[in-house]
Amino acid sequence: MKIIVKNEKETISEGIKFSSLLTGGMILCLHGELGSGKTTFTKGLAKGLGINIEIKSPTFTLMNIYKISNKKIKTLIHIDTYRLKNEHELIEIGAEDYLGNPDTITIIEWPEKIKTLLIKKNVADIYFSHTANGFREITFN
Repeated sequence: MKIIVKNEKETISEGIKFSSLLTGGMILCLHGELGSGKTTFTKGLAKGLGINIEIKSPTFTLMNIYKISNKKIKTLIHIDTYRLKNEHELIEIGAEDYLGNPDTITIIEWPEKIKTLLIKKNVADIYFSHTANGFREITFN
């Protein structure tokens, strides 16, 4: 399914809607160039899961952990591998412990760098791209 979003507000709204489809153990792999809406979509997902604090890109920290209360899903993990040299750097900070955990949703920006960690996991790929008219296209696989 493909959708076009015109602005940040619409991107967040789509993230909120998509959050209702999530189940524990899912890993959402967000693909797309810089500025294509990956983190903004994540803000919507977090809001839809009841997280009311500001969601920031973990570009420099690699991983942010958000607790979720009153849900079957207890934790949202937001990973950004853009600056990783290799997947071992992610393993060193304990991220592998969360991948596929039944009470956790994991969101990974730039998942191409850690492909082997995702083998045999419950992965959903979402693609973000710029359109010719300055909007964003989100493709759900």
